[in-house]
Amino acid sequence: MSLTKPNQQLRRDLKEAAALLKWSGVDLMQAAVRISAAGQEDDSRELLRIAASYQAVEDRMIGYADEVKAGQIIRSKVANAKPK
Repeated sequence: MSLTKPNQQLRRDLKEAAALLKWSGVDLMQAAVRISAAGQEDDSRELLRIAASYQAVEDRMIGYADEVKAGQIIRSKVANAKPK
């Protein structure tokens, strides 16, 4: 099934958000390793917890993008209206 332009844009936006979360999580994990090496275990664990939550949201965004592709989520014209 071919997607309308608004749905194509929605899918691209969801995939872009997922990629941003992925790379932000990678950056947080790297920072956690550096902080852990400096002896700040509590701070390191907190960063790892945040990175894990990013991964969970990333997975949901990818799932939503797949649902848009399958036609299960459709962007309506109202969603495209410009705020006044």
